[in-house]
Amino acid sequence: MNNRLKKKNSIILSALKLFSQNGFYNTSIANISKSIGISVGGIYGYFPSKKELAKASIVFVTKKLAYKLNEINKKNITQREKIGQFAGFYFDFIEKHPEMIDYFFRVYLANRELFCDEDDCGFSLAKDFVDEIENLINKGIENGEFKKQNFYVAFSCITGILGSMTFLNGEKVLSSQPNIYCEDISNAIYNALSV
Repeated sequence: MNNRLKKKNSIILSALKLFSQNGFYNTSIANISKSIGISVGGIYGYFPSKKELAKASIVFVTKKLAYKLNEINKKNITQREKIGQFAGFYFDFIEKHPEMIDYFFRVYLANRELFCDEDDCGFSLAKDFVDEIENLINKGIENGEFKKQNFYVAFSCITGILGSMTFLNGEKVLSSQPNIYCEDISNAIYNALSV
């Protein structure tokens, strides 16, 4: 990884942490600058505005999820096993990087006005992840494991369940870490999609 990309990623990581803790509107570029020791102008050299940094942050998070799901999708295993592996990865991910998922809930979903200047209200920012979910669903339909249904309904069966567990975990409602529920969650997702 070259130095420019490393610096860009460090800006995003700092922004993710501060945005998830304080919200988008209560975090300034100066706050981000101070947290990583880069001048405000240095940050603007990578991102022309705080809004562009917010968009880059959602792309950063969803690309991490997409990369792992792509690896899983390439495996010669059943869709049930793929769902189980992805759910396991996802729960480990939210435990190790809570700021990334908090960002999704606290900024991306809570401040839609930041992203709705896009034709699709920012859905395209998560394109890589959405494409991998679509690949998972289509392969399941193709091999007869999943029923054919509206993509957005099927997409919600996966992301809605994972997102709900993330929310419950963040609100300290769960009595255990989410990965304890991984098998039950994987089965719930699979049952919602299967024939």
